[in-house]
Amino acid sequence: MATFTKLFVTLSIFSLLACSTNAQLVNNFYGRTCPSLQTIVRREMANAIKTEARIGASILRLFFHDCFVNGCDGSILLDDTATFTGEKNAAPNKNSARGFEVIDTIKTSVEASCNATVSCADILALAARDGVFLLGGPTWVVPLGRRDARTASQSAANSQIPSPFSDLSTLTKMFTDKGLTASDLTVLSGAHTIGQGECQFFRNRIYNETNIDTNFATLRKLNCPLSGGDTNLAPLDTLTPTNFDNNYYKNLVASKGLFHSDQALFNNGSQDNLVRSYSTNGATFRRDFAVAMVKLSKINPLTGTNGEIRKNCRLVN
Repeated sequence: MATFTKLFVTLSIFSLLACSTNAQLVNNFYGRTCPSLQTIVRREMANAIKTEARIGASILRLFFHDCFVNGCDGSILLDDTATFTGEKNAAPNKNSARGFEVIDTIKTSVEASCNATVSCADILALAARDGVFLLGGPTWVVPLGRRDARTASQSAANSQIPSPFSDLSTLTKMFTDKGLTASDLTVLSGAHTIGQGECQFFRNRIYNETNIDTNFATLRKLNCPLSGGDTNLAPLDTLTPTNFDNNYYKNLVASKGLFHSDQALFNNGSQDNLVRSYSTNGATFRRDFAVAMVKLSKINPLTGTNGEIRKNCRLVN
């Protein structure tokens, strides 16, 4: 009997550990441990966007790039050190990923209210949602409970983050590799209704591609010469660059996608009908975008006893 009891207790402990390690994200994870979390994040994001509307797009991009490299684990926030190589200097992020100081500010405010409780990965997920909402987009319930990675992968960031030069087949594969569909690709690309792109990433499109409105190409050439000006900026959505709406899709239908990867969604391919639908139905786009963002946010999170709760989002504890 004693042996059976000992075995039962041992198995129970292992079961509890397994449940903890494989815990799922939940909608109100910090309801008791940090009830002010979402108010703090919303307040700090509102302050940041009031200072610079573009920052909402920058934070959203950080979240995408985080989730596409080993899951939504806050690894993109880690700085390089003498003994650690992060993802900030990977090609898709170097000199273009921005908004880290906003995440730092939010983390400091959250720590003042709920010390050593909320992960940087969850803060980034909430900040991305709030940035979209504050710029006129939809809102959604963010599943929470992510923990922060102790590692990062510059090589994975270089190979797994979609490129602005990619064609539809490459984009589709990169999304399906993450458990996302071609429809998810099309609706999540609608994030390009806000933000700006650098000349080096659209120069070839405006000078050499034919599936582009000539007046649009001429306009973009004014700020993007054939040589030089690599970091000159242009809005991803020429109509309402700081409003989260469905004008991105109207641009695609009019052959005014800024990146090759944007126009690839509407170029006599499998996504044409969905792009056309979103261009005429903003409500459907908003609904589908919110659903897809929740799906994106669930890519390979660290939960339970995996990872850690970083004290400083830039450094492993």
